[in-house]
Amino acid sequence: MKTYKIKGEERSKDFKLKAGGVPVPVYKARVSAVPFNQVWPGYQRPLDQTEQASFAYWDIKKPVNIEIEPAGPIKTCSIKPSSYKLVPEIIENKIFFKVKKPGHFVVEVNGRRSPLHVFVNPEKIQIPGKNNKKIIYFGPGIHRPGRIVLKDGQTVYIAGDAVVHAAISAENVSDIKIIGRGILDSSSFAREDLPPTVYTPGSIYFYNCKNIKIEGIVIRDPNMWTVTIDRCKNVEIDNIKLIGLWRYNSDGIDICNSRKIRISNCFIRSFDDSIVFKGLKSRKQDHKDQRPVRDVVVENCVIWNDWGRALEFGAETCASEIKNVVIKNCDIIRTDLIALDIQHGDCANISNIRFENIRFEMDDRSLRPMLQKSRNGKYKPGKGVYTPRLIVLEIKKNMWKQCDGLGGMKNIYFKNIDVKGPCIPESIIYGHGRGSAVENVKIENLVINGKKITSPQKANFKIGSFAKNIKFV
Repeated sequence: MKTYKIKGEERSKDFKLKAGGVPVPVYKARVSAVPFNQVWPGYQRPLDQTEQASFAYWDIKKPVNIEIEPAGPIKTCSIKPSSYKLVPEIIENKIFFKVKKPGHFVVEVNGRRSPLHVFVNPEKIQIPGKNNKKIIYFGPGIHRPGRIVLKDGQTVYIAGDAVVHAAISAENVSDIKIIGRGILDSSSFAREDLPPTVYTPGSIYFYNCKNIKIEGIVIRDPNMWTVTIDRCKNVEIDNIKLIGLWRYNSDGIDICNSRKIRISNCFIRSFDDSIVFKGLKSRKQDHKDQRPVRDVVVENCVIWNDWGRALEFGAETCASEIKNVVIKNCDIIRTDLIALDIQHGDCANISNIRFENIRFEMDDRSLRPMLQKSRNGKYKPGKGVYTPRLIVLEIKKNMWKQCDGLGGMKNIYFKNIDVKGPCIPESIIYGHGRGSAVENVKIENLVINGKKITSPQKANFKIGSFAKNIKFV
């Protein structure tokens, strides 16, 4: 087992943690406290809508016993995802359980506020040589390089006991990597901090690149979308952990007009959409970009979404097509809006989308997501019980539309969708017209609170007139 102690990095006072009897440092990240968002208004989100949370990470190669001591008394404790079957034992205000293999989970003490996020990595990691001219090497400590622009064949390595305050970008290059176990922190960048020659929203932005690998690191506090893969090909994103996404429109991973992508073993706690597939207009010309989103696999990820959509297509769908996307074996441990969403508002043809072995956990009482209407607006959740939606397949014009006409949506497959919560969440399937219908949707083995659902009525589905061939199996 290997732990990482970052000299000079502030520790959380909310938790003490030991793994195999060895103290593990617990660090801090700012997260959203309420689901209150805006389309970018020209000013950043106020801190009174946020809170501090904790996170810790280390590497293992065999099972290890965990001991967690929170700062305050324990009234309740839960560990999510529940599919991990990590059952806490409470003894003298300490929490005990065993971790058998790498994975990412959240320990919630006395509810959802200010939890401990735990990232357990596989111990195997490739560490490049410091003296290689192609390696941008960050060893132990805190580093402030600012913007890093990668060239062909370059690798950024962030050691596990390092924090790098930076944003990383690349355009028109190939064979690039960002690897390690440490923290890439973009908190020093403002939303408006975009130089004219290097467009770098968020923490990582790659445009028109190929042969990309992003592996192992923690990414904290982007100024916009966190990881953006834009017009790229052959991309592997493995075992990255996204935490501290609290600012307006802070998405997790955005795949835009790109193909041959694999996203595996990641943890994403985002404020806005968590993993999202988009078709964007050409960045340098104000028109449709023909490059598709195609041939994507997302697997073995854990998602906590604080306002938006957990697994999302859209709302921008300006592309020739969005096709052949498989999302499998993922846990959505919380979302306040929609779990599985295709929000189609433009000309792309969307087809062959598969959601398989998806587990969705709802709170007993979910927070109602709202849009902030003024700079001094306050979050008021309103009266009544609110429940997020499970599935939304919808075609309608929206504010991001770039093309004439609307595309269609067909061959959408849901298999082994397991939902736990206080009630049956609503789902909707709406087309827009005869030429832009939702067609051929198959829902196989939908289970809600242990009960198999075999019809749209029992599943609380609303199906519009331009939705064709909707089957429950």
